[in-house]
Amino acid sequence: MKIIIPMAGMGKRMRPHTLTVPKPLIKIAGKPIVQRLVEEISSVSDEKIEEIAFIIGDFGDEVETQLIKIAQKAGAKATIYYQKEALGTAHAIYCAKESLEGKVIVAFADTLFKADFDLDVKKDSVIWVNRVENPQDFGVVSLNADKTISEFVEKPKEPISNLAIIGIYYFNNAAFLSKEIKKLIDNKDVKNGEYQLTDVLQNMMKDGIQFYTDTVSEWLDCGNKDATVYTNQRILENAKNEELISKKAQTFNSIIIPPCYIGEGAEIKNSIIGPHVSIGENTKVINSVIENSIIQENSKISSANLENSMIGNDVEYEGRKNHVSIGDFTSLT
Repeated sequence: MKIIIPMAGMGKRMRPHTLTVPKPLIKIAGKPIVQRLVEEISSVSDEKIEEIAFIIGDFGDEVETQLIKIAQKAGAKATIYYQKEALGTAHAIYCAKESLEGKVIVAFADTLFKADFDLDVKKDSVIWVNRVENPQDFGVVSLNADKTISEFVEKPKEPISNLAIIGIYYFNNAAFLSKEIKKLIDNKDVKNGEYQLTDVLQNMMKDGIQFYTDTVSEWLDCGNKDATVYTNQRILENAKNEELISKKAQTFNSIIIPPCYIGEGAEIKNSIIGPHVSIGENTKVINSVIENSIIQENSKISSANLENSMIGNDVEYEGRKNHVSIGDFTSLT
């Protein structure tokens, strides 16, 4: 089994946090989003993950090194591909055409999920979906009587169902997917200047591929600050098998209200932390009250009262009561 992860987007809705870090590498409860995505995918498949292909922009050597380590932690080989132009979802996948063979899971790296199903790898294809109240805002599917997919529609004005595609797809024969994407690109079949994956899936269905669905129990978005803070909350509540508070973190005269993540080397003094707070490695929190927030690594927070906030790496923040979103390398004192 291979995992293909397109992640070349700029993450504009997550600025200022994505000005220095690609969105999939922003940490939630101590792990990058993309690492948590890989772990969740691995948990629903009995197949060994042999390769993880990351499709990125010009993110630099340090990012590529991080991605290689994430693949290695999953016991897989990492392959790096580049998408130089934003030409749509199908084009992004095709940038990894050398890896499109055999069994493949394609997962777009701006979403996390919880699932309690086992992936049936014998099926032609499985599209992971979630029931939503506003299907007009998503790509959705309708089903035949035998539970196979009858139609893919992108943001329908008149909803055909409430089953939204969450951005994770299984293909039993990725070479066929590659062939269909190439055909779309060769024919310059674009919509709004982009090659859409839903068009490819529709064409594959016409060629006889049967698509099924598996419904996730929870779909977690990381598209903006508020959504990411909520995702952090849900990850902490479900992290039953993770060591959330490092033995190498230090607390002095402080109260920690679980669930919280506190990274190695963090120091908490005269503070109340939690619930639903993630504090990164080597961050110091002094004389503060913090709940439902994410604070990344190597930062210093003092005399603050924070809620529903997201603070980046190497930040110094003092003496405010706020719902804030502060990017890396910022000082507000």
